[in-house]
Amino acid sequence: MSATRYGIILYALLIIPPVRNAMESVMIVHMLVQIPLLIFSGWLMADKFQDKFQRFFAKWNGNGIAGILLVIVMTTFWMIPRMLDEALAVWYFELFKFISLPFLAGIPLRNSWKKLGPLAKSFIVFNYISMFGLLAWIYIDAPVRVCNSYLEADQEILGWGFLIITVSLILYMLQYVFMDHSEEP
Repeated sequence: MSATRYGIILYALLIIPPVRNAMESVMIVHMLVQIPLLIFSGWLMADKFQDKFQRFFAKWNGNGIAGILLVIVMTTFWMIPRMLDEALAVWYFELFKFISLPFLAGIPLRNSWKKLGPLAKSFIVFNYISMFGLLAWIYIDAPVRVCNSYLEADQEILGWGFLIITVSLILYMLQYVFMDHSEEP
């Protein structure tokens, strides 16, 4: 079975109301599982879209910069605590989440990442390290609820999740720096 089919199956599973409601009922699952899985479903479906719209991707995202900027805007937008609340409370925000993450983040990410050089990729990773670190601090140390739809304990757990991701990305970048890259093309 092709990656596109797996992407469609994953996307369909994430849309099913019981699955969607279960994932959105816990803040850390909503932010650190559902959102990345929606992006990953788009990543898997990207081959079909790239084949069908080759000229569009070549013209619009020839060097990968436009696509990766769109990915950064979409992922940053969905990291804002207010947007999580809106996705739970307003149906068109929920619809936008299920459209924007796979199609405006996942597909452009796959198309752009292979076109970017190592310096640009490192810049992107370091950008996310700082964003995740800031979110960890906000969610852990905020004296009030940042998201109205979740409890303070939920937001603190999410903060610790962001902190784990931040430390993991830092360790990944450190090992990448000290790794032998002489045989890479």
